Amino acid sequence: MARVTVAVPGRPYPVLIGQGALQELPRMMRELGASAAAVVTDLTVGGIWGEAVRDALTGLGIHASLLAVEPGERAKTLDGLIRVLEFLEDVALDRQGVVVAVGGGAVGDLAGFAAAVWLRGVRHVQVPTTLLAMVDSSVGGKTGVDTARTKNAIGAIWQPSAVISDLALLATLPEEDYLAAFGEVVKYAVAMDGELALRLERSCDGLLGRSPAALEPVVARCVELKARVVAEDEREAGPRAILNYGHTVGHALESASGYRAAHGRAVAFGMQAAARIAARLGRCAPDLVRRQDELLAAFGLPGALPPVPLPDLLAAIPRDKKRRAGRVRWVLPEDLGRARVGVEVADEVVAEVVGTLAP
Repeated sequence: MARVTVAVPGRPYPVLIGQGALQELPRMMRELGASAAAVVTDLTVGGIWGEAVRDALTGLGIHASLLAVEPGERAKTLDGLIRVLEFLEDVALDRQGVVVAVGGGAVGDLAGFAAAVWLRGVRHVQVPTTLLAMVDSSVGGKTGVDTARTKNAIGAIWQPSAVISDLALLATLPEEDYLAAFGEVVKYAVAMDGELALRLERSCDGLLGRSPAALEPVVARCVELKARVVAEDEREAGPRAILNYGHTVGHALESASGYRAAHGRAVAFGMQAAARIAARLGRCAPDLVRRQDELLAAFGLPGALPPVPLPDLLAAIPRDKKRRAGRVRWVLPEDLGRARVGVEVADEVVAEVVGTLAP
């Protein structure tokens, strides 16, 4: 089992990754001195993993209650947040209690944000059940909900006390969702680690077959890369923006499609746009665009995307959270494993490139 420490100053926490990692949850809860647990899951995995977590904690003598919300981004609204907060109030979760998020990224974002604001902040543990959440959203402390137009516009940085990524939980993940997660995996490779790109190319068959031996080092490396950046720049004052490679156009596609576009596929589409913008500006070689396209295609990405009118897609881009002084700051690749943050791009270049790719 791999163990990565997210060394946030003053609040380091462990991320456990491996087959059977969930067996460590009771020990973690004992170490936290948890008096009660509020388990937040969704209707898709609640009957499998959510109930298993609740029952395991109850068997430890921890008073555990379970709430299942709608699956996916539909739950990440202010109404959804109120529902979780009312649940925490109903079960009288106090400062010795722990919120346990069991599910994909949407559950983790929602439950984590509820933990951040309940009693002005209680502890939470992330138990991701999707590959996307394991490599990305469960680590780093970004929590929040969406507005009708902007993804994750309302939220807080609230680090978990622990993350437990049990690869066995991926057995129930639909193939469509599993493959979409590689949008985020390829993001790390192209923007931060060329060696990871080589590993993905060499291990593609094992990864497609969900081999734990192939998956564990890839998930652990993604977490290591994110942990390093988060420890350096917890609140995205600068370097952490590199984690948003592909997200400027990706988030725009998600919001313009009414969140019908899967996050990983939207990020893959956004990476294609960002790499082409970089090549158009002479910031990367055309070969990088080709190699990224091939790496994405090996995992079926970006794949089918909901059709979105080009004007709607372009109108959503300026709402990107990385904008400064009214201008979007782009993350653009320069070479395999290296990207630059904070790049300004002329609107006409964005429109030209995105127009050639728009679904």
